[in-house]
Order: sequence, then C-alpha cells, then structure tokens
Amino acid sequence: MAFRGRRPEHGGPPELFYDQNEARKYVRNSRMIAVQSKMTERALELLCLPEGQPCYLLDIGCGTGLSGDYLTEEGHFWVGMDISPAMLDAALDREPEGDLLLGDMGQGIPFKPGSFDGCISISAVQWLCNANKKSDIPAKRLYCFFSSLYSVLVRGARAVLQLYPENSEQRGRVKGKICISSLTPALLSTVGAHHNPGHPGWLHGFYLCLFSGPSASLPKGLGENENGEEATESKFTKDRAQHGLARRGMVKKSREWVLEKKARRRRQGKEVRPDTQYTGRKRRPRF
Repeated sequence: MAFRGRRPEHGGPPELFYDQNEARKYVRNSRMIAVQSKMTERALELLCLPEGQPCYLLDIGCGTGLSGDYLTEEGHFWVGMDISPAMLDAALDREPEGDLLLGDMGQGIPFKPGSFDGCISISAVQWLCNANKKSDIPAKRLYCFFSSLYSVLVRGARAVLQLYPENSEQRGRVKGKICISSLTPALLSTVGAHHNPGHPGWLHGFYLCLFSGPSASLPKGLGENENGEEATESKFTKDRAQHGLARRGMVKKSREWVLEKKARRRRQGKEVRPDTQYTGRKRRPRF
C-alpha cells in the first residue's frame, strides 16, 4: 500500500511511515543497527531467561529483523510481528532465522495461550497511544494488546517493552491498561533522550518489564550485582536445545556456520544446494 501525498512528520499510521525508504535505513545505516542491537541486548537481559537454554520468544514490531538476529545469535527461537509490509519485505531479503507475521498489535496477538516464554518490543508500543485513524481508539487498542499479550505468555514469563511515550498522559494511559490486563508492571531502566522515528523532537524512553504471573526474581538494573537466584521458565526438548546451542561460538560466514545453516534449512524442508569442497570458501575480491 503506497502512501500518497507528503510523508507524515508526526504521528500517522506506522504502516505508512515505515515505507521502503525508512526500511532501507534499518538495513544500511550502521548507527541504527548498532542502537537496535544494544537495546535488544538490554531487553534480553531484563527477561532473565535461563542460561544455556533456548526459549521461544515473540518480537513485537520486529521491523527488518535486527532484534531477531541478536536473539538468534543468543541461541533462541523467535517469531516477529509487524504492521509494515515494507519492513517485513526488507526482513525477508535478509533471510532471518525466525518466522515473520504481518499484523496489527492493536488488534491483539493471534497466537494460542501460553505460546511464548517471553516477549520483547523495541520502539513500537508508543504507536498505540495515538489515534492514527478515525476508527482508532487508543484505550481499546492498548487494552486489546496487553490482554492478548498476557494470554500468549507462559505463566511466570516476562515481557520487556522499550517505548517512548510523548507525555505523562500517555504514560498514565499505558499504566492503566496494564493494570486491568492481569499483567504486573515494573519500571526498571530508562533509555535516555533519543530521537524516536515519527516524532520531530527528542523523547525520553524507558524499559517496561511486565510479569504474566508469579516470578522467581526481579531483573536487576544496570550496575547491580546478581544474587544467584534462578528463574523458572518453560523447558524445551533436548533436540531443539542442541540445534540452538550448536550455533553459539561459531564465526559468522565461516565454513562451519554455512554448513550448519544449510543442514538446518534441509530439516525445514527447503531446497538447498549440495555441499562441496567450495562450500563456505572465501573468494578473492574482483580485480
């Protein structure tokens, strides 16, 4: 769906703001890639997932799949959901390891109850605070999102949402809908002043950690020492753990990395070229 007229500088539907030009920035701009990876690293740290065990995670507002790449490197499985077709097309061109879904988080998360061990979202939830269309009611969209998020998480799992509310009214609106959705909120860490896409100025963002039930421990803030408590999460079979842990420690684009990726695609039923002595070989640059 193409956007006709001048591109919105403030507000506007996210599926129109994140067009092909915006998607290219998230693929080519090294600074944006570095910031996205850093925020994902912090969000994954706040999830307090068990070490050495792969988990099934949901990425809300996955965009071009930058956050998913970091989750894959850490040995986790993930599903990304985004409302922008252009951003998902750019993600498909990058051949991510996770699955991608085109959908509006304001209309709910379309997965079975208890499907995920955790959820992350980087700079996406604040879009629900604005009425981008005449039919949009922010209060209803926020409640639909948080109530469905509580449903798809395993009891005791966590969701870490990094967002940029524009003012105290939006912060109060988000907090109110969280409280009536059975999720338990905990503001853990601030991001600082950043330029948020779709907003002309600088906003102060923060990480919001949500609990879908009794939790073993509260994630520690930056600079605090760990007390050795272990988090309880759903466990996976040994086969999936072996596939996820096999990629850890490998050098990206190396022969071992390429062979493991081709074997994984064969298990998924995809057509893959046979292995030869030239597989994964580094070629010389053109003269």
